[in-house]
Amino acid sequence: MAVGFGVSACTSADGPGDDPDEPRAQAVTPTSDTSDILESPDGSPSPDTSPTEGEASPTAGSEPPALTPGDHTELVTGLEAPWGLAFLPDSSALVSQRLSGEILRVPSAGGEPELVGAVPGVETSSEGGLLGIVVSPDFETDRTLFAYVSGSPTNRVVSLRVAEDYSSLDQTGVLIDGIETADRHHGGRLRIGPDGYLWIGTGDAFLPENAADDESLNGKILRIGLDGSIPEDNPSGTAVYSSGHRNVQGITFGPDGTVYASELGHRTWDEVNVLRAGRDYGWPETEGVEGDTGEPPIFTIHPDDASPSGVAYAGGSLWLGALGGQRLWQLPVDGPRASGDPVEHFVGEYGRIRTVEVAPDGALWIVTSNTDGATWGGTEPRPGDDRIIRIELVPSS
Repeated sequence: MAVGFGVSACTSADGPGDDPDEPRAQAVTPTSDTSDILESPDGSPSPDTSPTEGEASPTAGSEPPALTPGDHTELVTGLEAPWGLAFLPDSSALVSQRLSGEILRVPSAGGEPELVGAVPGVETSSEGGLLGIVVSPDFETDRTLFAYVSGSPTNRVVSLRVAEDYSSLDQTGVLIDGIETADRHHGGRLRIGPDGYLWIGTGDAFLPENAADDESLNGKILRIGLDGSIPEDNPSGTAVYSSGHRNVQGITFGPDGTVYASELGHRTWDEVNVLRAGRDYGWPETEGVEGDTGEPPIFTIHPDDASPSGVAYAGGSLWLGALGGQRLWQLPVDGPRASGDPVEHFVGEYGRIRTVEVAPDGALWIVTSNTDGATWGGTEPRPGDDRIIRIELVPSS
């Protein structure tokens, strides 16, 4: 079941399209069929959870969300174009700054961040630079951090070793390169799944045909080992897990292993998809539900209201950061299906939201993106931008 919202026709960095004169789509409330067999993160079939004959599908709005935002507090201010966020075993966090290529460490209770170091070889562009980061599951022993770096001749994912006292970092390897670079549409989100593999969202490098090209790593979800190896159960025999994506900036996992990805559309529909091994998600022939190719999304949102980046799962909902839409979306889900009406929070309050992560204590941390020079859905930086906000999640009344 897909859920639709407003309409858009704007452009610029982290925005939907290129031609402001292109006709707008009409607002619709689409539906999609997710009744065929889903596949688990390791590529194997999982049980069909579609309704049996005579059983009703979940209806949007049928159940209120289990959690809702409670108190929200400012943890960090004065960041410059932050992008990725990753928690450490001691509940502090690392944050990447896109334009400087720097990694900072943020105390668990907030306060002044400390510089860890700069990632080598970062080259900036309208949307490029140092993007997503993720911490090794064995960080306490291997001190390893993974980072998505846009550079030349191609984008790449690298491994870094963080000093014991967090005073420096060194690149120790390149897990994958050959991801075509461009001024925009880098993707850049990293996530280590419950399967132990590294999941990577890439963009189409502003060449839509890349998304449908089996020889390209662009416009894809990639899945590799933490040493850069190709999992034996990847459907293509390569790093590619799924294709037909425009610009994936969010990946997260539900408690049942369902894999969700958020994707910036062109100017008709942004998407939230459930990822299935080897499947095509339709771009460039289909955008959202406009077209008849590829897997249908479970949610579609008009770019005016979204231009989605980071996404996290907590308490039966996806929590989706909106850049152009300048809000936090709560999207109720039940495994591979939408299960309730989307709810918007903090509309315009913090500006563009780049990243959403669940902290070890169960709160959300959101990272704003008001100092990166974007004009799509842009806002003049406010005193204290950019910042990290902690949001408690409390039971819905």
